[in-house]
Amino acid sequence: MTKEKTNVDQLITLIIAGIEEVKGKEITILDLREIENTVCDYFIVCEGTSNTQVNAIVNSIQKQVSKNSKDKPWHIEGTDNAEWVLLDYVNVVVHVFQKHIREYYDIESLWGDAKTTQIESSY
Repeated sequence: MTKEKTNVDQLITLIIAGIEEVKGKEITILDLREIENTVCDYFIVCEGTSNTQVNAIVNSIQKQVSKNSKDKPWHIEGTDNAEWVLLDYVNVVVHVFQKHIREYYDIESLWGDAKTTQIESSY
């Protein structure tokens, strides 16, 4: 197994732990590696119930990843209104939505060719 693959797998595990730590909902991983011309290898999509929870999820992800791998997001967007926050870790991009915004943009359908994995919440 290559070092990069291990790092991406570890990053995904840390991101999901960060989401679950503050009870983020409906976690989905979209594997984009088989699709041509994508901006990254994976999307992780989840939702929070309010601006406060969306921000808590984002902070929890950053804390988990930073603490355990010293990695920081290359770019973050959307924290001002916290309806859709994007964390860009280069190979993995995390989308944290409020439910109604997630339903409106429906990015899972836009990337319908991606291999999709639902994460069952432990709570």
